[in-house]
Amino acid sequence: MINPDTLEALHRSRSVDLYHLSLVLDRLLSDPRRILDVRTRLHVGQAVSFVDHRGNTAELAMRSGRVVDLQDRHAVVLDDVLRQQWKLPYVAIEPGAASPADPPPMPPPKPTRESFRTGDRVSFDDRHLQPRIGVITRVNAQTATIDCDGQRWRVSFQLLRHVRDV
Repeated sequence: MINPDTLEALHRSRSVDLYHLSLVLDRLLSDPRRILDVRTRLHVGQAVSFVDHRGNTAELAMRSGRVVDLQDRHAVVLDDVLRQQWKLPYVAIEPGAASPADPPPMPPPKPTRESFRTGDRVSFDDRHLQPRIGVITRVNAQTATIDCDGQRWRVSFQLLRHVRDV
C-alpha cells in the first residue's frame, strides 16, 4: 500500500515531475534482473499476492491467488476469490512464503519427439550458447531439423523449447 502522505505529495507535484518519475519507474520495473528475481521464486501451483490494478489508484489492493502458468513476459494467476485468471507482469506479483499446502516445484518435463510437429516454432541455444529461433522442417527419430533464417540445424528434442512470445 502507498503511504497516504506520499500519495498526497504526489497529488501536489507538477505534471512534468510526475512524468519524469513515471519514466524512472518504467525503467526500474522493466529491469531484467528485477523480473528474473521474481520469476525464479515462482512455480506453478504456488500461492502468491498480486496487485489489483483495476481499482482507484488510491485504493490499489493486494489480492491472493495461485500461479497457473509461467510465460516469458508474464504469469497467469488464478484469483482465490473471483476464480478468474489474471495475466500479470512478474513485477506485479509478490511470491508468498512456501507453505505445507504448496506443492513442490515440479521439474519441467523433458521434451520428446511427440512434443513437436513439423511447422512448430521453437528455440534452442547453439553450441556457443547463443539463442536461436526457427521452424521445424523435419522430425527425425532422435533430432528435429530446424530452419533458422536459412540455416539448417539438427537439434536433439531435449534442447528444444516451444516459442510462446516473440
